[in-house]
Amino acid sequence: MEILLGALNPIALKLGPFEIHWYGVIIASAVVLATFLAVREGKKRQINPDDIYDMILWALPVALISARAYYVVFEWSYYAQHPDQIIAIWDGGIAIYGSLIGAGIVVYFFCRSKWIPVWLMLDVAGPVVLMAQGIGRWGNFMNQEAFGRITSLQFLQNLHIPHFIIQQMFIDGAYRQPTFLYESLWDILGFILLMSFRHRKNLFKRGEVFLSYVIWYSFGRFFIEGMRTDSLMIGNVIRVSQVLSVVLFVGGITLWLIRRKRMPNNPWYLDGNELNPQKS
Repeated sequence: MEILLGALNPIALKLGPFEIHWYGVIIASAVVLATFLAVREGKKRQINPDDIYDMILWALPVALISARAYYVVFEWSYYAQHPDQIIAIWDGGIAIYGSLIGAGIVVYFFCRSKWIPVWLMLDVAGPVVLMAQGIGRWGNFMNQEAFGRITSLQFLQNLHIPHFIIQQMFIDGAYRQPTFLYESLWDILGFILLMSFRHRKNLFKRGEVFLSYVIWYSFGRFFIEGMRTDSLMIGNVIRVSQVLSVVLFVGGITLWLIRRKRMPNNPWYLDGNELNPQKS
């Protein structure tokens, strides 16, 4: 007989009126780890660590605001009636694609101002951002969000996943597809592959590590998004993230091919930052 233990508490710590949510703890941990790895790789590519720290200090708040704004815009029918909930990001409700758009804009202008090749910085960031996204999905897990359609206990048991995940997927009186887990595993697998191959000599031209990230993530996200029940929609017919995934997947491959054909003299990723005056 299966014993239901109930959902995990989404609050990690409570100090008087203040609550620290697991969602925030997990996201913050992912950002810290991603920053550490980006700085370590950036040094190898002749990017000053201080520049990476400064860029992140600008990118993080913009990414957070744009992620929330993206979500609120596509759920405006709700937030128009509950404006006090617009800033309640601790309850979830941020869109990864929104954060990537906002952070991407910051990266572009920051790198131009610091004489850092934009594509090189994106190459350094791509794999660790993918890792952070994979870790961040566990924040959705703690909030019991980003789940899929109703399924059976037997199906979940057949996946051979830990019992605590199965119990957390008992939502609104039914077991749900753990789509958060599918995406997390897809992201972590992509991170491992990119980290394994990006230092291969004469494999990636500058910009292609980042484009690999875009292609990999958008491909997986398209199919996983189709399983979810909480997708942002256009007219209750089209899933926003699926449309954007198709655009990014096709655009990533197209841009890769165009750059290879029209700019054969692009430097290799391993060549690093030729604009760094301290490079030997």
